[in-house]
Formats: sequence, structure tokens, C-alpha cells
Amino acid sequence: MTSNAGSGSGRVKDREATRLADEKLLATLGYKQEFKRAFTPLEVFGIAFSIIGLLPSIASVLFYAIPNGGPGPGMVWGWAVASILILFVGMSMAELASAAPTSGGLYFWTYSLSSPRWRNLLCWIVGYANTIGSISAVASIDWAAAVQVMAAVNIGSDGNFEATAGQTFGVYAAIIVTHTLVCCLGTAVLARLQTVYVILNVVLCLVVIIALPIATPAALKNSAEFALGKFQNFNGWPDGYAFFLSWLSPLWTICSFDSSVHISEEASNAATAVPWAIVCAIAIAGVLGWAINISLAFCMGSDLETLAGSAQPMAAIFLNSFGKRPTLALWAVVVVVQYMMGSSMLLAASRQTYAFSRDGALPFSNWLYRMSKTTGTPVNTVIFDAFLALVTGLLVFAGPQAINAVFAISVTALYIAYAIPIVARFAGKNDFKPGPFSLGVFSLPVAIVAVLFMLFMGTVFLFPTTPHTDVQDMNYTIVVLGGVLLLSLVWYYAPVVGGVHWFKGPIANIVLAEADTNSEEIHESESDAAEKGKEQRFETGDGKRI
Repeated sequence: MTSNAGSGSGRVKDREATRLADEKLLATLGYKQEFKRAFTPLEVFGIAFSIIGLLPSIASVLFYAIPNGGPGPGMVWGWAVASILILFVGMSMAELASAAPTSGGLYFWTYSLSSPRWRNLLCWIVGYANTIGSISAVASIDWAAAVQVMAAVNIGSDGNFEATAGQTFGVYAAIIVTHTLVCCLGTAVLARLQTVYVILNVVLCLVVIIALPIATPAALKNSAEFALGKFQNFNGWPDGYAFFLSWLSPLWTICSFDSSVHISEEASNAATAVPWAIVCAIAIAGVLGWAINISLAFCMGSDLETLAGSAQPMAAIFLNSFGKRPTLALWAVVVVVQYMMGSSMLLAASRQTYAFSRDGALPFSNWLYRMSKTTGTPVNTVIFDAFLALVTGLLVFAGPQAINAVFAISVTALYIAYAIPIVARFAGKNDFKPGPFSLGVFSLPVAIVAVLFMLFMGTVFLFPTTPHTDVQDMNYTIVVLGGVLLLSLVWYYAPVVGGVHWFKGPIANIVLAEADTNSEEIHESESDAAEKGKEQRFETGDGKRI
């Protein structure tokens, strides 16, 4: 009895010590503790892994891999190569997250590590690219969920029901609204949901990896030569380029892992939990995703053109293998997991928006930078991001390629935001000090590979689906992404009111004082801190300028 009581008391003291250490580290970055630190390390991993949402994500973008390489080169080997390169990106980001775990994450690191001449502009660009990419990720995930719901209706009607763009948008809007309500809940509730999401994701993956080969009729099973080696190319690009286009499947699936960074201020032991969450989520997703693709490659049949032309290729594969009722039951779980992905993505996006508005960079920042007294969460930023995602979904009425551009934007915009701080770490004038997670002498080579990979793939995904295209089939990624980034730069350089006249990067809202041996923080009022923050750069706890 005494032993158990002592053990419980020790755990409480450990948690309190961790909380104080987290708050002190955040204070050295210039910010006071505003969120409740309710995310355990497992739940921090959970938000990154649930946003990856392996099986439903692969289902959503399978139509990129099938016509650009087919089962073997596109789905199996393309996935293997791309997931390793994505891991390089994640490791470089994990080092930065370990050194400075804050919700602002990428734009904060950019400002901290860039040369004084360029830090404000680069910080602005990264902040907007990260915001655009996160909102586009919400839109693409929830649009995929709406398409999956309609695929279930199609299966249930024996193919007699074909959803219109308007009907699918109606389902999409309903999903966005319910996600808004979920993400306005308290931090503790949102944290506990992540464990449920992880369990469902893993179980669903294992069911498909094991059950699909068992259930698939022999007539639909492919030989090893076909499943792992035969190159399929339906879109007309040269085979080598088509192979790179198939990478959109793993790149869109294993993306938005910066979500763990954006909940840093809600995480326990953030300097360790956040980087390991990023690396583990990517690594586990890479291995499980590869196994799923192998299972699909052997069990999808050889009529790939019909599969590629279907509204939902994976649903067609399941229907051929499992039959109608088992497919509907399994597909219901796929839709639930996809729905959970969207919920987690909106949560992460709202934290990025909150952090950027805290530093006054977004329109309506005064309204966005508010914490709900009821839930202790930034409700206004949740509503703001959800509204923009809803508006983004209207692109469906411009044609299928316009809405597909949202999928590409969620990768290309985030890769802009990922690459700049990684480059700044090595190219800028700074005194970077690694956190608990460090690659040591491998930091630079890993960063070089990561940045070159992102630069190359960011360019690839600006090209259209086929080399011979028209207005309807154009890739509108550059139009939408370029347009928004151009508008952000116009606002930055606008006369008198532009950000170039007032934006000074991250704004400190706390002052540190060495009061006693406990190094207690002296908190200013919000208004005083904000006013001082407009006039000064913030400093680290040891007095060095960031």
C-alpha cells in the first residue's frame, strides 16, 4: 500500500517536472504556456500517424499509381523508394523540432536560422506556405472522404447510382462542419482520440494485408512477374517520368507529418516526443504501406485500365475480392478512418494558424488569436481553417483536374515550408544547438538529400496528367498555389500597410527573469507583451538573440 502510494506520488512529481521543463523551454523561445499539455508521446505520434491514415490515403490516390507504372514499378517499388526519401525529410525536420518545439514550427525555425537580411521575408513565405498547405490538406482529405462515401453508395446500389459533383460537395460540406465541431473540443478529449485513431489504422491495415490475398479468387491473382515487374503507362509520358508521377501516391499519403510540430505546445516532453513522433510515423507508414501495396498488386487483377477509370479503384478491388456485403463492411471502416484523418488534420492546421496569427501575420489576426475560455482551444482558428477548406472544395465545379490540384498543393506547398528552414539551418548565419534528437555528422548529407528530393518532386507535380492536354485537363496547382503565394507577397510589399513595414517575425509574449533557483517565469499581461513584441526581437533564456 505504502509502496503503491509512493510510486503514484513519484509519477505525479515526474509529470510535474516534465511540465515545468516544457514550459521553461517554451519560455526560452519567447512564448508563454497557453495550451494544456495533454498529449502524451503516444498521442503526439498518433496525430501524425492518423493524418497519414495509410489505407484510406492509398485508396484516395491509387489512381496516380496505377496508370503511371502499374502495380510493381508504380505501387510497390515507387512506394519503397519514395518513402525512404520522405524519411530523410522527416529526420531533418525532426532535428529542428527537437531544438525548438513550438506550434509555429517551420516559420519560427526559418526566422531563427536565416540571415538577418532575409529572415522576415522567408519567415512570411514559409508561414503562408505552411498555412496554405495545411488547409489544402484538410480539403484534400475531406474531399477524399466524400468520394469514399459516394463509392459506398455506388457499391450498395450495384453501380446504379453515380454521384454528381454537387452531391459529393454536399457530403464534403457536412464532413467539414462536423470536423469543426469535433476540433472545438477540449485538448484532453482531442488527445485521447488519437489513441483510438492509431488502433483503428493499424487494425485496418493488417486486415487488408492478411485477408485480401485469402479472399481474392485465383482468376484475379497476379503472377509475381506481373505484380512486381510489368510496367504500365496509360497517360503518355515517357516511362521514367511516369514513374516519378506515381510518387504522388506515397508523397500525399506520408505527408503533413509537421502536424506533430503544431501541437508541440500541447505535448508532454515535446523536445523528445515530437521528433520521434515524426520519424516513427514516417517509418511505420512506409513499411505498412509497402505491405499494403504488395497485397494490392497481387490481388487487383490484370484489367488495370478499367480499375484506373473507376471512381474509386480500391473499392473496385475490394468488391472483386470480397463481394458486396463484406466490401461495404470493410469500406465503412475505411471511411471512418479517413474521417478521423480529416479531424486530426484540421486540429493541426488550426494550431499552425493560431501560431501565425499570434505573431500578427494573418488577416484578422486579432480575431484569430483568441483562446476559448470554455474549451481552452483556439475555436476561431478552427472555424477559419474549416471555412477556407470549404471554399477550396468549390474547385470541384471547375472540373476534376481543378480539385485534383488540391491534392498536389497539399504536397508542394508543404514542401516549400519544409525545405526553407532546413536550408536556412546550414546556409544562414546562426548558432544552431541540436536538441535531444540529433543526427550528428549525418545532419548535412541527410538535409541535402531531403531538399533536392523536395525540389525535384515539387517541380514534377506542377505538370499535367498527360503531355497532350487542354484547358479542362490542365494541372491548376501552379495557378492556385502561385496565386495565393503571389497575393501574400503583394500584401507583404504593399505601400504603407504591407508586412514589410511592420512584420518582424515571431513576437515574444513573455519575459524571463532569474528570480530564484527555480528560474520562475515572470509573465507580462498580454497587451504589454504584444506591444513590446512589436518593437523587439525575442531572446533565448541565455540572452542570445534568435
